[in-house]
Amino acid sequence: MAKYERSFTGNFSEVLRVCESAALSSLSASAEDSSNYRSGNMSVAVRVYERYSAFGKNRVSLNVTLVGEGDRMFLSAITSGGSQAVFFKLNTIGEESFLQTLANQIEAYISRGR
Repeated sequence: MAKYERSFTGNFSEVLRVCESAALSSLSASAEDSSNYRSGNMSVAVRVYERYSAFGKNRVSLNVTLVGEGDRMFLSAITSGGSQAVFFKLNTIGEESFLQTLANQIEAYISRGR
C-alpha cells in the first residue's frame, strides 16, 4: 500500500478533473465507483479506480478522497493490491507507479498556482 496526502488551495472541480485524468491515463484504467457529498461550502468526493499492472501481472486500485472547503483542498490517495504473495507484500511497484501518476499531476497543478 502506498499513500499520498496533500493540503493546498485550488478549485474543487478542477482538482477532481485532474485526479480523474491522471487516474484514467492508462489504457487499462477504469473508474470503479464514486461518491459525492456537499454541505454548505464543503464538498467531498470519493473515487475508486483500477488499472492493470504489467509488472505485477495483476490489478491495483487507487482510492481518492478529495475534501474542499472554499479554495482549501485536502487530498488523500491510497493504493492497494499489486502483490501476489499470501502473507507478505512483495511487489508494490504497480501501486507506487499508479499513485505517482496522480501525485505528479497534483503537484503540477499546485505549481501552476491553479
